Amino acid sequence: MPRLRELAGRPDVRTDLLQIVKSVIAATAAWWLSAHVLDSPLPFLAPWTALLTVHATVHRSLSRGVQTTVASAIGVGLSFLIGFYLGVNVWTFALAMFVGLAGARITWIRDEGVAIATTAVFVLSSGFSDQQPLLLDRIIEVAVGVGIGVLVNLLIIPPMRDQQAASHVDRIDRRIGDILINMSDEFSTSWETDAADAWRREIESVSDEVETAWGTVHFARESRRSNPRLARQRLGRGQPAGEGVDYEEVLGRVDEAVSHLRHLIRTLHEATYAEGPWDERFRSEWASIARDAGHAIADPDAEMASIHDRLVGLTHAMAEDGRLPRDSWPVYGSLLTSMFHIAVLIDDVASE
Repeated sequence: MPRLRELAGRPDVRTDLLQIVKSVIAATAAWWLSAHVLDSPLPFLAPWTALLTVHATVHRSLSRGVQTTVASAIGVGLSFLIGFYLGVNVWTFALAMFVGLAGARITWIRDEGVAIATTAVFVLSSGFSDQQPLLLDRIIEVAVGVGIGVLVNLLIIPPMRDQQAASHVDRIDRRIGDILINMSDEFSTSWETDAADAWRREIESVSDEVETAWGTVHFARESRRSNPRLARQRLGRGQPAGEGVDYEEVLGRVDEAVSHLRHLIRTLHEATYAEGPWDERFRSEWASIARDAGHAIADPDAEMASIHDRLVGLTHAMAEDGRLPRDSWPVYGSLLTSMFHIAVLIDDVASE
């Protein structure tokens, strides 16, 4: 039960469940209308096209719905031409499939172009001689199915993926913050190559999640196009939640942070083989800065001193101290530079 409650609380699970429910409503309504209002003897085209039209976003439902209508109409016309002039047999059926699949490559209906071939399958397989006088009715059924699919997606909680995008970005931020906190805890005392290897595996996993998040962020942007919820929210309470956030910009910054963190981990991994002790002042200060940076990126609302200013202070202090061996500066400088970049990105993400 706790696992089910956790799943039910996730925005992506709720959105998927809502899409399933809307697809069921659209297909069922289209079937009922086709069977009981249009009195269709084969009421399958309307629910089939309705099912295909309920997409993840309103914009996609509209654009794909138009493509489905055009492709299905072409499929019906293709079936009529082949069935009327050549008859229905194994060779003409194959010809219809070939022409339909070739037509599916047309650029402006490519997303739903396969409907040319599938509609031809339905029409030719359902008894062409009986269906021939009713080809116009078949086209009407396709249009009805598409119309119902678009209408359901417009009226029943039109999908907006902002919550999913925000959830993805927040989860990635927390994972990056946890890596920095763990890194600071290890670095403040001592660490081994195994610890650096574990950080490297974790940051590669985070990098994979960033790739997945890009798809969600692009969906979030698309879900706002042609979406009536935006107009209702603006009329009701001003700017909709999340409208001022550019999730693509945020995720781009997070992606950069992952890159710099990967470099930071590589530097620490190679430093495990270096000879000689660390400067304890640098070790303590840098670990404290890294820990606070981890907390800052995991929780952008947290109040703490500027990470950037503390890094500048540490750099000046180490440069003025004069006791640091020259051979140590490349490694120390690399750690400072990576943290400088991460600190800038933390400020950018917190601002967004």
